[in-house]
Order: sequence, then structure tokens, then C-alpha cells
Amino acid sequence: MSGVPVIDLFSGAGGLGIGAKTAGGDLRLSVDNDAYSCATMRANPKLHGGLVLQGDVTTLHGNKLRDFAKVDDTSDLIVVGGAPCQPFSKAAYWVDKGDEAAFRRARARGEAVERVSEPLEARPDSRRTLVSEFLRLTLEADASAFVFENVPSILHPRNRAIFEALREDAEDAGYLTRTVVATATDYGAPQARQRVFLLGSRRQQPGLPVATHARDGADSLIPWVTAGQALSSLPDQSSVAEDEVIKGRWADHLRDVPPGMNYKFHTAWAGHPEPTFETETRYWNFLLKLDPNRPSWTIPASPGPWTGPFHWDGRRLRIAELAALQSFPTGYEFAGPRREQVRQIGNAVPSVMAAAMVREVLKSVDTEVGKI
Repeated sequence: MSGVPVIDLFSGAGGLGIGAKTAGGDLRLSVDNDAYSCATMRANPKLHGGLVLQGDVTTLHGNKLRDFAKVDDTSDLIVVGGAPCQPFSKAAYWVDKGDEAAFRRARARGEAVERVSEPLEARPDSRRTLVSEFLRLTLEADASAFVFENVPSILHPRNRAIFEALREDAEDAGYLTRTVVATATDYGAPQARQRVFLLGSRRQQPGLPVATHARDGADSLIPWVTAGQALSSLPDQSSVAEDEVIKGRWADHLRDVPPGMNYKFHTAWAGHPEPTFETETRYWNFLLKLDPNRPSWTIPASPGPWTGPFHWDGRRLRIAELAALQSFPTGYEFAGPRREQVRQIGNAVPSVMAAAMVREVLKSVDTEVGKI
């Protein structure tokens, strides 16, 4: 048998779902509560596929998901998805009240200071419970296997108990699991985005996804895809749109930053003759520019006006460029105004990395998939 049915929960713009299709799965249903994300998936029926359901997962039941996906009770089913990552992101557990920034500034000045202990208690956020909703629906739907995805900081001490509870509860329910911490560049994405995956299967433990790419082609693998390579395949758009032009307080500073560098270019640490900033006083992606000869840094979902990465030419990245760095297929359409499109892209899982993960759980259920 081939084409095991797949249901994608918390699907966003569809990166994980596209990966599931690429891996050989039959994407039957995608669920998200965001209207723009659902409109995006509906705008790409050939690239995405399946029914798109806008809804709150907390109100759904696993049996109903099978009905929506047109999968009978006896057929194999794989559930994939990543609960909203905001409660587990670095911003959610960064040292409170700016203490970390103060520590870095003092150290940069050569002062002997002690780092303030980082609080380990998680901040209240109702979205944290959606991890258990993922498992609830997986169990109610009697899925043969699953792929859960989230940010690496879900393994931070503040959040790890939630991840471990998910793994332990899945194993108690009969799933054999594997935890994978992966970087997108190792699977062909031109972006150094890290993600944590929990793979589970009732048949056999999913295998460890094998990297296809490596820095400089080490170990006879394909070299990492660079930002320059990813963007070079896009249609030539030499003219710069108004919303791509950088204006305002730090526009001249950004223009002078060389490719691959950030605000630190304007510090004494970097040898600038008229430094504007001190090192470690800004977040790392402040005035950050892409290097065309390296993979991109992580694309943020909610960038500020001076938050990179910016194009090496000193402008904002275009939607098609952001999508390419996230390994969305060329021509994939995104719904909504620019801000909403950027948010959807920044929250997505690079589809080539997703495909590597989904392929392993598909192989644990359907041995024919291993021949793809």
C-alpha cells in the first residue's frame, strides 16, 4: 500500500503538510484556526491538497477528523502537527526585565559582574495546553503514527516537562517514539532553522532521519544550500518596491553593514572608527544582513523594523524570497497583507526538513514508502 492518509493539525501555511506529501503521504485534512493560513492553503490546491478546515482543535474529536479526512476506522492514519511555538520560544523564557541585556553590556565594558539566575518557572500561556490537545486528537483518531514539531526551546528547563509528558503519554498509549533535534540546512533548506520533532509509531520505532546535506559537502553529502543559490532561482525583479526600502533612524547604518554581519559592525569591537553601539547590547538579528554565500539565519514571524535578516543589498526581503528560504515550492501563494504573509512564512516548518521526518514514520507504517 502507498499514500497513507495524513492529517495536519496546527497547519499554518502548510509547510509540514507539503513535507508530508513530498514524503509520500496522502494529505487529506489540514486544520488551523487562522483565517489567513487557511486561505493560503486553499489558494494552493495542487501544491497542498486535501480539505482545509478552519477551526479550534479543542472543540474537535478524533473520530470527526477521520470523517473530515474521509478515512475509515480500519485504515492507517498519520497525524502531524506543531502546537503554537510562542509559549516555548526564546522570547518566552529570556531573562526577565532586561537583566540579561544589562549583564552583557557590563561584561562588554570589562566589568566583573555575575549573571542573574534565569527563572525556571514557565510564564502562564493558555497555548501550552495545545500540546496535550495534539496527543488527545492523535489517540482519539487512533492514528498509526504521528509527527510532533516545535522549537528547540521546548527542551529548555522551563518547558521540558511538557515535552516529556507528551513523549511518556504517547509511549504509555503504545507508541514507539524517537526524539530528533534537527537543523533545516542538513535536509536541503537554505536556512539554519532548528526544530525538535517527536516521531511516534505503533508498528515499530521510526528511524533516525538521515541528513542529505552538510557544510561544504562534508562526508560526501551535498553542500548546504546558500541564500544566494535559493534566491537566484527566482524571477529577476531588479526594481525595488516601496515597502522594501529601508527608511528611518538606522537606515544608513544598515546600508554600511557588510553581508553576513549585524549591528556589531558599528562597534569598537569590530574596529569601527566611530562606533555607535556596544557589543552585546542589541539582539543578534538587529541590522542583520544575509550573506549570499551562506544559508540564511532563522526567518522570524514577527520582525521589527530593524530585525533581520535583510537582503545583502540592504532592503527587506520579498515574500517570494522569504518563502524560498523556507523551502516553500516556487509559486506558492500566501493570503493576506504583507505582515500576515511574513507571519505565516516565519511560523512554518521548512518542507524539506518536514519531509525527512514524515518519511520515517511513513516507513514505519508502510514499507513501500521506503522505496520512494
